[in-house]
Amino acid sequence: MKLWLARHAAPLIEAGICYGSLDIEADAAATLSSARALAAALPQGLPVRVSGLRRAGRLAQALAALRDDLRPVRDERLNEMHFGAWEGVPWQDISQADIDAWTHDFAQYRAGGGECVTDVLRRVAHAMRDTAMDDEAVWITHAGVIRAVHYLARHGGADAPSAASWPVQAPACGEWTLLAGL
Repeated sequence: MKLWLARHAAPLIEAGICYGSLDIEADAAATLSSARALAAALPQGLPVRVSGLRRAGRLAQALAALRDDLRPVRDERLNEMHFGAWEGVPWQDISQADIDAWTHDFAQYRAGGGECVTDVLRRVAHAMRDTAMDDEAVWITHAGVIRAVHYLARHGGADAPSAASWPVQAPACGEWTLLAGL
C-alpha cells in the first residue's frame, strides 16, 4: 500500500503556541498553493481521508475544488493530538516539570490532561488498518499523526514509544510525503 501524508498549510497562530487539537484556520493563500501542488502530484481517483480539524479540512476542500476525482471523507482519527489544558498556551509557559514528566513517560503521560501518545497511536493504527483495503490513499492531517504513521511503519506498535524513539521529522506545513510498502 502507498499512503500520501499531506500536512495542512501554515496555521494562523503565533509561533510557539501549543495547538494540537485547537481548531484554528490555516493561511488561505498557503492552503491554495499547497492544494495546487498536491493536485498536480496525486494520481487519479485516490480515496482521501481528512482530519476533522479546520486547517486540514480547508486543504481538502481546496484540493477537491481543483480535482473532482478526489473526494475527501472526514476521519477524526486523523486529528492532531489533544494536549488538554496545554492547548493555546505558549510552550514556554508550560512548566519544565510537566515537560520532563511527559518525556519520562512519553507513551502514557497525558499531556495537559489530554491524550497520551499511546492513544494517538491506537487511533492512527485503526485508521491505517481501514485504509489498507486501498492500494493507495491520501490522508490530509497533522505532523503528530504523520509521525505516528512513521513510528508504526518502523516499529509496528510492538514497542511503547519513548521520546528518543519518536520520529522528529514531518513534512513542513503545506507539504507531504509518500510512504510505500505499508
